[in-house]
Amino acid sequence: MEIQTEKFSGPFGLLLSLIESEELDITEISLAKIADDYVAYIKEAKDIGAEEMADFLVIAAKLLLIKSKALLPYLYTKEDDDEVNDLERQLKMYKEFIEASVKIKAKILEGKKLYLPPLNKSFRLQGKAPSFSPPKKLTKEILRDKLAEILLVLEKELEKREREKLPVESLEPKISIDEKIFSIRALLAQKLKLSFSRILKEAKSRTEVIVSFLAVLELAKQKELYFEQGDLFSEIMININNIHEEEDNDEYSLTLDDK
Repeated sequence: MEIQTEKFSGPFGLLLSLIESEELDITEISLAKIADDYVAYIKEAKDIGAEEMADFLVIAAKLLLIKSKALLPYLYTKEDDDEVNDLERQLKMYKEFIEASVKIKAKILEGKKLYLPPLNKSFRLQGKAPSFSPPKKLTKEILRDKLAEILLVLEKELEKREREKLPVESLEPKISIDEKIFSIRALLAQKLKLSFSRILKEAKSRTEVIVSFLAVLELAKQKELYFEQGDLFSEIMININNIHEEEDNDEYSLTLDDK
C-alpha cells in the first residue's frame, strides 16, 4: 500500500522506518488520514490477503504508539514503556501467526500435509525446516497395515535370532556321598578334630553342602566320629572316634591269640 501525505509519499513500511530512525517527524504525519486511506483501499480492493492486513495493523499500531508518546510524553512512565514493548511483541507474534496461516493454507490447497519438528518458529517460516510430505493416496488404514507388516517382520527376525542362540547352562559337577566321606576321613586323619563349618566351607555349591552334611551323618552313624559343643549355639566340633579304632585293634589281637 502506498501512502500519500503532505510530508511523505511512499510504501507504508518505509514510513515506519523513517519515523523510527527519526528522519521524519511523527507529529507532522496525520494518522487519521492514513487510516481513512487504508479503509478506502480495502473497499476498492477485491482481494486483500490476511498477511497484508496484519502488516498494516502492526505498522499502524507502532505509529500510533510513537505519536502518542511524542505528543504526550509526560503521561508515559517506565511501566507504560514495558506495556508498550509487550504490545509490540504481541503484535509481532500476531503477524507471524498470520504469515504462518497463509503458508499452511497454501499447502492445504496444494493437497500437501506437513509434519514439522519443534524448531524455532521464525526458522520454520523462512522455509528452512525439513518437512515430510506423505503420498497423496496414503490413508490411515494403509499406514496402519504397513506398520503391522513391519512389526511382523521384526517379530520373526527376533524369533530367528533367539533360536540361533542356544541357552548356556553351567552344569555342576556331581559329587557322591562316598566321595565326600572319603574327603572327610582324609581331613580328620590330618587334624583329628574339625569344626563343622570347616567342612561346609570346602563346599563350592549348595548341592555339595547338602552332600557334606549327609556324609557327616553317615560317618556318625558308622561311629567313625562324634560331635562336641561346648555351649549352646557355639561351634560344633567333629572328632574322630578312637573307640572305633580300639575295637578294631582288640579284634585283631584276639585273632592272633586264637592262632
